[in-house]
Amino acid sequence: MKYIFISIIIIAVTSCSNDLKKWKKYNQSSEIIQNSTIENKKLRYKRIQSISTDKNNLIKGYENEISSFLQNKYDKLKPFIIEKSIPEIQRYIIDGEFNYYDLSLFYISRIYLVEFNQKTYLNSIISLNRNILNEARKKDEIGNENIYSVFGIPILLKDNIGFESLPTTAGAYSLKNNYTKDAFITKKLKDQGAIILGKTNLSEWANYFCSGCPNGYTSLGGQTLNPYGRKTIDTGGSSSGSGVATASNLTSVSLGSETSGSILSPSSANSLVGLKPTIGNVSRSGIIPISSSLDTAGPMTKNVIDNIIVYNAIYGYDNNDSYSINSNNIEIDSVINYNASIFRLGFYKNFYLNDSLYKEAIDKMKADGINLFEIKAPDVNLSNFIKLLDEDMRTDLKTYLKTYGNENLEVNDILSIIEFNRKDSIVRAPYGQSIFNKIIKDTMSIDKFELLKARLMKEGNKFFNMPMDKYNLDAILSINNYHAGYAAVAHNPCLTIPMGFRKNDEPSGLTFIGKSSSELLLYQIGYYFEKRFPGRIPPKNSK
Repeated sequence: MKYIFISIIIIAVTSCSNDLKKWKKYNQSSEIIQNSTIENKKLRYKRIQSISTDKNNLIKGYENEISSFLQNKYDKLKPFIIEKSIPEIQRYIIDGEFNYYDLSLFYISRIYLVEFNQKTYLNSIISLNRNILNEARKKDEIGNENIYSVFGIPILLKDNIGFESLPTTAGAYSLKNNYTKDAFITKKLKDQGAIILGKTNLSEWANYFCSGCPNGYTSLGGQTLNPYGRKTIDTGGSSSGSGVATASNLTSVSLGSETSGSILSPSSANSLVGLKPTIGNVSRSGIIPISSSLDTAGPMTKNVIDNIIVYNAIYGYDNNDSYSINSNNIEIDSVINYNASIFRLGFYKNFYLNDSLYKEAIDKMKADGINLFEIKAPDVNLSNFIKLLDEDMRTDLKTYLKTYGNENLEVNDILSIIEFNRKDSIVRAPYGQSIFNKIIKDTMSIDKFELLKARLMKEGNKFFNMPMDKYNLDAILSINNYHAGYAAVAHNPCLTIPMGFRKNDEPSGLTFIGKSSSELLLYQIGYYFEKRFPGRIPPKNSK
């Protein structure tokens, strides 16, 4: 497989000097012209670098630590951290190979190496936690003996998830100073000892802002780039930075959020494992919303076990979330020791005939003795799906800004955001804000909206339940985020697993979709597939 080779230049530094190369913006016009002819319109960028933020602020205050670490420890620790699972990293730390301070500084140093090099930068990070090294030292003082734990593990959050030490922006210029409370899931991570490394870039307002704009672009973070093909392969969206940073080993694991495909898409596009949980299993409190009916957060990781570890750290009932439900811890032993021969899985004939990777995955599982059943997609009516998002976002975003938004913000609803952006649209909305404009122009009565939600949920459930009930299936096999909309309105969980690469080196995922609250079963199936038919290959800049 031919990947675009990305070289990482490790800068020679001394432990006592602060001579790291600063990021300097450069003329990107030739790159933009080159991309203007690409067949995929999502890759026709208007700009790549952010023009509203200074990337040097990412590492401000860390310069001396990075300099010393690059000279003395970085290369020595690479074999212990790059592409390693949480249990492997925890075991190395327990055995004294390095500590949580080293782990956090490794990722900060790696972010510098990748993101401050004009040939390798990915624009995957919006901000870094200023106190992370002090927090890591405290974890080292406490210690840990559980290898299946997030204790001391640096985690990146999609920048729509609240973290009190950094602004929560959704990538929007209007929220650049939105210092707010921890989201419920952030509190859960911190309570279990995780360290918040920082915030990742995304598709602005979680991809519900402008029509036809590229995945992974925000006014604050610039254009996120896919490490498997910078400027030639889509990052997926809207959790673009979480996918790119995790794939590139800029973090151990990350959190994304999904309304319809926003975890599945970037996970598949970056050769990752991504879980979109059942709606209500993971709290949405303190997360900038699109739709309170469909939103959820979920883990994005390099393997299934890490995904389970993070899911176990964030699930749980939240009184402040109207959809919150009680769910169960995933026992890792019950995943590792599950008998794969009893699986009953459905696959789509049209995908089997027309997608070589999907066909190969099905054929391998058939040869393994898995019970597979050819199914047809039922005809269902998901008309006005977008209208559900419009109505929810109009009210849910206003509620978020009132409840969680910083009191000094200049905006309080979608109309005020539109007017704010019009003051300098070149910086704040270079691709326009057509979706926001549409939301404020076309409204629906509450009664009609409730009927719409009920119909969409019924139709989404019919789409999966008809074939699953007919053949008594455990899950249905899809590709990437192809059926994300159906799963969204049905509130069904989805787990995507790397299944290989397209001819243009684009990663692709095999996606398992189950009925509500079937996360354990999806993890069991996904773990089997990952172990028997490993599909992840790290990008070149991860080695």
